[in-house]
Amino acid sequence: MNPSCPYCGGATTAAFMAQDWNRRIDARLFEYWRCNRCSLVFMYPVPEDLGRYYPSDYHHIPASAIELAANAEHERYKVDLLTRYCKAGRLIEIGPGNGGFAYLAKAAGFSVRAIEMSAACCRFLEDVVGVEAVRTTSERDALMSGPPADAIALWHVVEHLVDPFDLVRAAAERLSPGGVLILAAPNPSAFQFRLFRGRWTHVDAPRHVTLIPSAVLKQVAEASGLVLALETTLDEGSVGWDSFGWEFSLGTLSTMPRIRSRLRRLGRMLARVFAPIERVEGRGSAYTLVFRKPE
Repeated sequence: MNPSCPYCGGATTAAFMAQDWNRRIDARLFEYWRCNRCSLVFMYPVPEDLGRYYPSDYHHIPASAIELAANAEHERYKVDLLTRYCKAGRLIEIGPGNGGFAYLAKAAGFSVRAIEMSAACCRFLEDVVGVEAVRTTSERDALMSGPPADAIALWHVVEHLVDPFDLVRAAAERLSPGGVLILAAPNPSAFQFRLFRGRWTHVDAPRHVTLIPSAVLKQVAEASGLVLALETTLDEGSVGWDSFGWEFSLGTLSTMPRIRSRLRRLGRMLARVFAPIERVEGRGSAYTLVFRKPE
């Protein structure tokens, strides 16, 4: 029997099977389903040993503060986006990894609290980045147990969660009046997804449990009292994921280094060829949403 949609309870259709093409931890097949009503794409069943697909080297830990500062520069667009809607205050980042954005946000004057499941990342966040870090596998509990925030950021986090909608509701509750929630996630309406399906690098089976239409996240956020301030697939971060998608989706077609290098080079060429299509709003590989909590 087909599973029901975990969001709306609607009937579903088998969408595709996928392996862990990105990291090749094993050769298991994972089945993804699409809701006929809301178009949510989700993995079912979710493996009980999901944690093993996040190896110790999943996040690169910089060797020094100097390397951190250099690496963080490619995330500066995130701070630029944040400060368009929130100039200062308490920021909670969920899933910060090695803390590039947290580092830049702290430098911009924010008081940063990080919620992260990796012990190594938490140590680095506290010892080198210099922010409060809460290690947990229950992001919602950590969020609800802490103080309210002026901004909450989830950069490509919700797709990893078995219940992303509950976390969005919790984020809406923990925001201070006037606060903002920033979300970025892979776009299941992307042009690339239609081409690559289960071989799309942004499927990232089995770590990406859900591919959530932006319309679904808007419904959840707005039902929680938030107001949409921005929806786009054309911000700097989202556009960057377009080129990444071509390069690495093709690169996973071979395990031979020389062939893989050539495939990735071809992917970069195709990214330029198809850029006019992916620069149409809604067709890019990722979207960014910003919500504000009314005063």
